[in-house]
Amino acid sequence: MATSSSFAQIWSGVQVEYDDSKLSSDAPHSPPTPIVHRPSKPKTYPQQAGYKWQIVWRNVIGFIVLHSIAVYGFYLALCGYVQIKTILFMLVVAACSALGITVGAHRLWAHRCYSARLPMRVLLAVFQTLAFQNHIYEWVRDHRVHHKFTDTDADPHNSSRGFFFSHMGWLMVRKHPDVSSKGCAVEMKDLEADQVVMWQKKYYLWLVPLVTFLIPSYIPYWLWQERFWYSFAVVGVTRYMISLHFTWLVNSAAHIWGTKPYDKNITPTENPTVALLAFGEGWHNYHHAFPWDYKAAELGNYRLNFSTAFIDGCARLGLAYNLKTANASLVEKRSRRTGDGTKRYHHQHHNHHHVEGGVWGWGDEDMGEDDKRVAQVID
Repeated sequence: MATSSSFAQIWSGVQVEYDDSKLSSDAPHSPPTPIVHRPSKPKTYPQQAGYKWQIVWRNVIGFIVLHSIAVYGFYLALCGYVQIKTILFMLVVAACSALGITVGAHRLWAHRCYSARLPMRVLLAVFQTLAFQNHIYEWVRDHRVHHKFTDTDADPHNSSRGFFFSHMGWLMVRKHPDVSSKGCAVEMKDLEADQVVMWQKKYYLWLVPLVTFLIPSYIPYWLWQERFWYSFAVVGVTRYMISLHFTWLVNSAAHIWGTKPYDKNITPTENPTVALLAFGEGWHNYHHAFPWDYKAAELGNYRLNFSTAFIDGCARLGLAYNLKTANASLVEKRSRRTGDGTKRYHHQHHNHHHVEGGVWGWGDEDMGEDDKRVAQVID
């Protein structure tokens, strides 16, 4: 069966499933019959024998404090205590930090979907530091493990443990031993050869307070005399927490609610709501099927995919090159073979949920030669 999502479903837990048996063989293009389901009881997931979750109380307390300040920041913004210029500036900073993750850490460094010249790599490293989601090297290592071992114990944010764990709970406990052991086997030499990545890694603990919080908070204070603590609460912390939750939805909601037009045998889904909030990262079923595609979607335009528009703009300026994308025929063949039928074709459903031995992106030793041959590379 295939699933569909809306913003309300993410928060309410409503899931829409399509009954494939309702599709007639003589009308393969007719839309499936929707059936709405509401989960009855939360699922429980057994832990591996001998493995116990160890709560990282420093992170738990940190999240409590940050969320409390974020609530105060919302109060200041909604009740008119900060200037409109400060709110607009917060949105600009949030957009820059989002690009640091989507265009930088994710599509450039984790998946090698394209190549970037030094000025662009430096800018994206600054934006990624602004996002404060671990340094690039660690972010990429965890993400490559996520793709190689999606929703298994080796996946840092294993969605089979539930929405909260995959959303933010995974950051409140020690990583499963499999995450570390499998992570050691992931290829990282390309990151180690990138001087921008290694410089950021070396000085990350010094850079974060300045780039993530202090400089963005001081700019409204310096330029239009906003109260510093108001600016810190709104531009610094509230913006940071909003950005985190939008990113986390890719790990949680986009692995639970949505359709699977490219591969029904994996958990990632196509979720337009997440795509809107995460600058194009919600087309997750396509992304896991073709992780080396710089668009991270089949879309031929920039609708709900601002990250692709940014990369294309940089390519026109000569800053990005070797843009890799899946050939249309390859996408269609994959959809016919393994899709759930929501794209165009009807297939029998197989209930597989966990994937080991996946591909993290371009250059993975497990990437098929056929994919490399039919991939389009845009110089």
